[in-house]
Amino acid sequence: MATLEKIRSKSGLLIVVIGLALLAFIIGDALTNSRNIFGDHTTVAKIGSAKVDITEYQQKREQLNQQLEDARRQNPASVANFDTQTLPELAIQQLLQEQLLLNAADKAGIQVTGNLLRHYLLEMPGNQDVMRLVQQLNQAGLGVQSAQQAYELIFNPKRNGMTDAQMEPYQRLWLSVENSTKADVARQIYARILQKSVKANDLDKKALYNDYVNTAQVKLAYLPFGTLDEKEYPVSDAELKKMYDEKKNDFKVDEATKDVSFIAVSIAPSQKDLEDCRQLAERTVKALSDSASQLSKDLKKDGVVLTHHALRASDLPNGLMKDFILNGPKDSVKLVSQNMQGFSAVRVTGRTSEIDSIQVNVVMAATVDLGKKLKSQLNAGLPADSITVRFSADSVMPQLNQWIPLYTAQGATNALAKETLDSLVNAGGKYITINEGAQGMVIASLVKQNAPVTIYDYDEVNYVLGPSTKTVNDEREKLEKFLAANPNAADFAKNAEKAGFTAQRLSLTQSSPAVPRMMGMNSYFPESRQVVRWVMIDGKPGQVSHIYEAKSATNPVLYAVAVESSYDDYTPLSNPDVKNYLTEQVRRSKAGDKLVEKYSKNTQSIETAAKAMGVDVRTLDTFRFGMSGNVRDAAVMGKINGTKADNKVVIVKGDDGVYVYQVTGKKKENFPYNEQQYAQQYLQQINPNLIQMLMGNNKLKNNIYKFEAGD
Repeated sequence: MATLEKIRSKSGLLIVVIGLALLAFIIGDALTNSRNIFGDHTTVAKIGSAKVDITEYQQKREQLNQQLEDARRQNPASVANFDTQTLPELAIQQLLQEQLLLNAADKAGIQVTGNLLRHYLLEMPGNQDVMRLVQQLNQAGLGVQSAQQAYELIFNPKRNGMTDAQMEPYQRLWLSVENSTKADVARQIYARILQKSVKANDLDKKALYNDYVNTAQVKLAYLPFGTLDEKEYPVSDAELKKMYDEKKNDFKVDEATKDVSFIAVSIAPSQKDLEDCRQLAERTVKALSDSASQLSKDLKKDGVVLTHHALRASDLPNGLMKDFILNGPKDSVKLVSQNMQGFSAVRVTGRTSEIDSIQVNVVMAATVDLGKKLKSQLNAGLPADSITVRFSADSVMPQLNQWIPLYTAQGATNALAKETLDSLVNAGGKYITINEGAQGMVIASLVKQNAPVTIYDYDEVNYVLGPSTKTVNDEREKLEKFLAANPNAADFAKNAEKAGFTAQRLSLTQSSPAVPRMMGMNSYFPESRQVVRWVMIDGKPGQVSHIYEAKSATNPVLYAVAVESSYDDYTPLSNPDVKNYLTEQVRRSKAGDKLVEKYSKNTQSIETAAKAMGVDVRTLDTFRFGMSGNVRDAAVMGKINGTKADNKVVIVKGDDGVYVYQVTGKKKENFPYNEQQYAQQYLQQINPNLIQMLMGNNKLKNNIYKFEAGD
């Protein structure tokens, strides 16, 4: 069934956006070919009455881009493996889903006004748009602490010492936030209504309950098909066509699709590149040993990078490098790693004893005169914790017993200038002036300092190995020769393996974010959106593309693609995945018929049948419909469940093998009926897709690639 699942995975809009689905990069100015789309020059995507305009698409991309940057600052690891090629499609999916819900809410007459709107605008703390507006007011020097204060300031400016003209831009912004909030809340209300509309009736709940409490005692023998001989079970074109017609709806597609053969050539360093890297490592180590200065221009030009570090022992990188830094003599050099990725070397430059953190009392005064007065009184014995009692809170700000790290895992923090640190240490606990000026004065005293620790100074040298220009050009020339000799799709697919290439068969749509590494997996070849664009915009069945390249100094990849077929309703029988899947289905059906006929004469008892089949009999004391791991075929499971407990031996074919079973008894378990439990179980089983419900039979028309430039 894996093949069929691959076929079913083509729908781009059926993906429900979850988790970090708010990430994007800016589309820039690369917008071309935007005419004559649906008769609307600005429609990027459309489904039914819901459509995405280029302006809102760009706004969404910019919004997602900002959220991506925020995520990178707050938690870089959370977006480290995020493929930005998926972002255009993510933006379209979000906008279409929002529009589908809003259209449905409008049609249902849902309006967000009065107290409900007031709640979401003024009382609900999680309204991000309102929070951003409050932030903008504060950045403009208009101090407000809440949405209510912002509203009062914006719409009653004179009462707050402002003019209508000054507040007019914020009034427009507030009205924009109000409109977007109305739309958001209307969508939320309709989504909840739609979700609640999908529920089990009494018959559904009782059926689930009965399936659980009604059990059977079954004896079972099972012979799997295994690998079926093609010669023993041949499959004709007529049989394939018949099976295709029966299962055609399984192959329905939601948007225009093209089947392609795709070649990706990942270029690794050659043996010559590896040898050159080895020689470069030798030259680098020698240059470091001969001179304590920086790298030569030639080494830098070759890509060797030197970084100076000053770290505590606990912060040194583990391994051979750490051992050498801790124990190696000054100015000594060692090559600590060399492999397919490049090399690393280290040079010990010195060791010093430094204070890595101090504890201080810091007091900020509003004026220099007040700062001098404070310093004098504190140094005369005034307790630091009495400052806020002696002086008004708006004139002084004490920060007592604050630890200041001078070194972290990244090295020196430069939190204090060396002169300032020396002055604090030499002041004997007295307060000294740290800074003074028009903004006031900062004074501080040393409370405590950690014992000095050893700081290890060293130079780390790294070189990342990638294929040379010659290696890349050699691989390109090889691929160019293959394309010249195989200019059509049929030859491209047939001869790829003989030429040393792997041709991957894929189905692509306008909603494909890029070329997938494996069908059904959210992992894509780098910079392969350009390939999808050519396929969907320019590629015709039978045509072969030119070479595309994912440019990278260390991991370049060359691409070529051939278009095999194009369709927009059902995946055709000519599709290799469909043909292989149906061929296997026909072959299994034939094998099942033959094996049932063969073993039917051995059904005097289930033990006799099992012996003839060469398998064991399994006794299942509690067989429940839909809950038996011993029977994987749903149709067979249903037959067993519907069979009377008459001890009759029954032989049937399944999708995965031949089953012989005997129902020896039935009983009803004594479990109480819990209506809520089975209502929840019903929802879990059907797992309603709200967006698919709103889409109905409408097809997605996605033209994003007509708005994006590509090579």
